[in-house]
Amino acid sequence: MAETHGRMTLWGVEVFLATAEERSVSAAARRLGASVSGVSQQLSALELTLGVELLDRSARPMRLTPAGEMFRRRAQAIANEAAQARAELGSGDFAGLPLFRLGMIEDLDSDVTPRLLTAMAADLAQCQFLLETGPSHRLLDQLDGRALDMVVSADMGAPADWMEVHPLFTEPFIVAAPRGAVNPDADLLSQLRAIPLIQYTQRHHMGRQIAAHLARQDLRLAYRFELDSYHAIMAMVAAGEGWTILTPLGFLSAQRFRDRADAFPLPFAALSRTISLNARRGVLSGMPGRVTAKLKPLLEELFVAPATARMPWIAGDLRVL
Repeated sequence: MAETHGRMTLWGVEVFLATAEERSVSAAARRLGASVSGVSQQLSALELTLGVELLDRSARPMRLTPAGEMFRRRAQAIANEAAQARAELGSGDFAGLPLFRLGMIEDLDSDVTPRLLTAMAADLAQCQFLLETGPSHRLLDQLDGRALDMVVSADMGAPADWMEVHPLFTEPFIVAAPRGAVNPDADLLSQLRAIPLIQYTQRHHMGRQIAAHLARQDLRLAYRFELDSYHAIMAMVAAGEGWTILTPLGFLSAQRFRDRADAFPLPFAALSRTISLNARRGVLSGMPGRVTAKLKPLLEELFVAPATARMPWIAGDLRVL
């Protein structure tokens, strides 16, 4: 083994972790807001200090060597401890936190998320914010890979041992149909059978959840379209092309089209989902609980209240937890 030189720095550890996750020096540099040459220098210095090669630079995409895989576990522990120390040294209000990486389901990104970030920015005056929006499974994968600090996502079964979970709200699934296309006083299911179903994609957890529920009800509904966007689905519903199953959050988020659609309870067994804030256990001390406390009144004001005003029949089934 080569003789080791120099000292290991926290910045070098953070650069290594970013490169390990991105599998590219240039991508790691973009993520960290650093130059490619600066990232390369930090990696070389860290390898010189440890006396081993951590990265196989000949591979495309770049991959860790066996020594790099071994060091990655230790490096993440170092980064976690540093993050917790920064939070604790910030007098309990996390004012000294330099970077906060939040993942948010797309349903909440237009109304709730800007208000949350504005409120947090006042507390974290020196912090840089990174926001990632996407489907729940993708955000949870990024949390697992330590690319995000917290995510707001739909629950997808029993949480992993490393997860800290703070439930936010529960919401029922509903029917959205073209305005005036069905008579609410007649047999709703019979009327819907005569209209094409526009299905939320089964590539995402919510789509699979809906499809499994329909199978449990022994309902085989014909559909031509399977889409992954609430806005695209609601646009087709508003245009009279079919009906769909989604949640109040999805219905309200498609603001341009919701006034050309009617909402109804499911005409069969109820189905619901829970949205929670998730973080890595013990990494950011009490910060996940504080973010949860900021989110709940925003959800009540910006989502639950307007949803129940428009659809009074969901009161009780749609609630902040």
